[in-house]
Amino acid sequence: MTGFFDSGFGGLCILEAFLRECPGEPFVYIADNANCPYGNKSQPEIVAIAERLTKELIARGCNPIVLACNTATAQAIDFLREAHPEINFVGLEPAIKPAALSSRSGVVGVLATRGTFAGRLYRATSCRYAGNVKVITQVADDWVELVERGVTDGPEAEKAVADKILPLLAAGADRLVLGCTHFPHLRPVIERLAAGRAEVVDSSLAVARQIRRFVKS
Repeated sequence: MTGFFDSGFGGLCILEAFLRECPGEPFVYIADNANCPYGNKSQPEIVAIAERLTKELIARGCNPIVLACNTATAQAIDFLREAHPEINFVGLEPAIKPAALSSRSGVVGVLATRGTFAGRLYRATSCRYAGNVKVITQVADDWVELVERGVTDGPEAEKAVADKILPLLAAGADRLVLGCTHFPHLRPVIERLAAGRAEVVDSSLAVARQIRRFVKS
């Protein structure tokens, strides 16, 4: 059985992609709404939360376990892998590699939470794959709260999205990387505002295929 956890509803985009890749596979999904958002919490807080949720999923017979949250991955996956070597963990990180390889303008915009940008994985990935492009980061913690309230379209969502992506577009970004699992829920608004100027990149499908490898092995 595959276990998933996220700070709320954001990770459902990963779950949906997984079920398309592995229809009928049993799963457990924990939406940790009580502690949402994770992006403004310290690393010790996130590690403690992730450890508690991991133990709950292990007790329910889950392996692999998916950190369906970029912030939790950035701050806690190293600890979890060391603490639970018998478990296959799958984490998320912003899809900088495909964005950098496909960018024509040489400018990539990355939208994520403060916690994701502070993590080792983001720094390592950015250094590894963004050497030939300019990467511009944009903290969008407020998008998490929007999605949790179910505001994924309309004037409020459009204003929140525009405030974050218009500076990236003005700087020449032709790829917008969604570095939080909540953000794909705003994808229709993002694509509408960025139409003809930038393509949206997220890692849901790639993560689902990685999970499938563990499930089918």
